[in-house]
Amino acid sequence: MSGTTRREFMKMAGVGLAALSTGALAAEGLATRKKPNILFLMTDQHRADCMGYDGNKIIRTPNYDRIAREGAQFSHAYSSTPTCTPARACLLTGQSPWHHGMIAYGSVAQRYPFEMPRALNDAGYYTFVIGKCHYSPQRNYHGFQGALLDESGRVQTQGFVSDYRQWFKKVAPDKDPDVTGIGWNDYRSGEYKLPEELHPTRWTGDQAVEFIDKYERHEPFMLKVSFARPHSPYDPPKRFWDMYDEDDMPGPHVGDWAGKYAAGDPKNYTSWHGDFGVEQVKKSRRGYYGSVTFIDEQVGRILKALEKRGELENTLILFCVDHGDMLGDHHHWRKSYAYESSARIPMLVRWGAALSIETKRGQKIEQPVELRDVLPTFLDVAGAEIPKSVNGKSLLRLLRGQTQDWREFIDLEHGVCYAPENQWHAMANGKWKYIYHSFDGSEQLFDMENDPHELHDLGGDSSYPQTLKYWRHELVKHFAERDERFVKNGVLQTRPARITYSHNYPGKQDAVTE
Repeated sequence: MSGTTRREFMKMAGVGLAALSTGALAAEGLATRKKPNILFLMTDQHRADCMGYDGNKIIRTPNYDRIAREGAQFSHAYSSTPTCTPARACLLTGQSPWHHGMIAYGSVAQRYPFEMPRALNDAGYYTFVIGKCHYSPQRNYHGFQGALLDESGRVQTQGFVSDYRQWFKKVAPDKDPDVTGIGWNDYRSGEYKLPEELHPTRWTGDQAVEFIDKYERHEPFMLKVSFARPHSPYDPPKRFWDMYDEDDMPGPHVGDWAGKYAAGDPKNYTSWHGDFGVEQVKKSRRGYYGSVTFIDEQVGRILKALEKRGELENTLILFCVDHGDMLGDHHHWRKSYAYESSARIPMLVRWGAALSIETKRGQKIEQPVELRDVLPTFLDVAGAEIPKSVNGKSLLRLLRGQTQDWREFIDLEHGVCYAPENQWHAMANGKWKYIYHSFDGSEQLFDMENDPHELHDLGGDSSYPQTLKYWRHELVKHFAERDERFVKNGVLQTRPARITYSHNYPGKQDAVTE
C-alpha cells in the first residue's frame, strides 16, 4: 500500500495527519517535551509460553525478545478474568473484577468513574488507539483523543464499519476480507488467501508506524497499538505459514484430570472442549505461531520507527495481552479458564534511558502481576496521582526493587461462559494455584513449581490437606466484601445461576456477542 493511500484513508477516517501535527512548531515540540512517551503494545488471546524469551525454542519472536532483553519480563503475569471484555475493563480502570463490575464476559461499561485515557489526557498526554478496543458502543473511545479501529468484522453497534474495513473496501473493492473462511472463534487454521498487505495485522502495524512518523505535537503521546491477532482466525500470510512445520509444533498438555473434557463435536469449529486429535492441535498451532511471528515483525517495525525519530529512549514501552488461548491443552479450546494456557499472559516493560530507572535490564520478575497494574504504571510514568479506587500497583516499583509490600498472590475468576459448569474462582502466586468451581463446589490444586503444565490435580490428594485448607481460607477472605451467593458463614457457596456483573458495574447491563 502506498503512503498516499494511507494518507487518503486517514483523512477519510476523520483523524487526518493534521491531528498529529502542530505545524511549524513541530520540531521544537519534539525537542522540548519532558514527560516520556508511552507506547502500549497489546495482542489478543496470546499465550505466555508462545514467546522465545519464555523458553519456547520453536517460535520466532526476535522483537519481543529484544524488549525482554532491554527491559524486564514478568514471569507470573495473569489476566484475572481471562476473556476479552472484562480484561479490557480492567485495563481501563486498574481495578479488580469485582470492583470494575465484570466477573464474566459481557459489555464494557459505557463509562467508568476513572479511566486510563482520560487520566492520561489530564496528565498532559495526547492519547490515540489503533486496532481492537472491543468497547460498547463501538465508537465510544473512553477518552482516547483519536482512534483507528479494527474489530475483526464484529458489528455490535448499528451501522458500525471499522476503519480497517473502510480502508479495505477503498483499496481492494473487489475482494472479500473474510475469504479465508475461518471464523474468529474457530479452532481451525489456514494460510491467508489475500495479499499480505491487506491483512489486518499489517494494517495495524502500518497505521502505528505512520502515527510515529507523522507525530509532531507538543504533548508526549500515549499510543495504544492493539492487534486483533493471534486470536482466531489463525490465518497468517503465506511466508509466516511456511515458516513453521506442523511436525515441529508441540502437542497438547493433557492433565490426568482432563478426561471428562475429551468428548466434543469436531464439526463444531467453535467448540470449547474436545479431543480432536494431536494432528489438529498441531495444525492449529502452526497458524497460531505464524500469527504471533507476523505480529512480532510489526512490533519490530514500530521499534524502528521510534528509533528513527530519536524517541525510543524517551518512551516507556509496555506489552501485555488480554488473555491466553488453550489451543487443545487439557482438551480445552479458546479461553475463560483458570489454567495457565488461558489465564497466564506475557507482560514486558522496556524503559527508555531518559526515564532514569536504575535497575538491571533483562531481568525476570517473579512477583505476581496482573492487568490491573498497567494503569497505575502509566500514571507513575506520567507523574500523576494514583487514586485509591485503583486496585493495581505500579510495575515500576518492582523494577526499582521495592518488593516488600507487593501482593502475595493474585485473584482470578470467571462467571458462566460457554456452559453452566464453566464458572470458577482461583488464587495463584506462581508457586501454587487453587481453583474453586462454583457450579458444583469441586476444587483443584496445582503445584506450579513442580508441575507447571498442571498435569496432576492435587485437590483430592490426601497428602495436601493443609495446603488446600490454606488456599480455601484465602478465597473466603477475598470474598469478605461480597454477598451470600459467594460465601455464607465462612463457607464457599455453589451457584447454578449466571452472574455477569457485580453491583459495582456502572450503567445498563447489555448482553454482547463475543
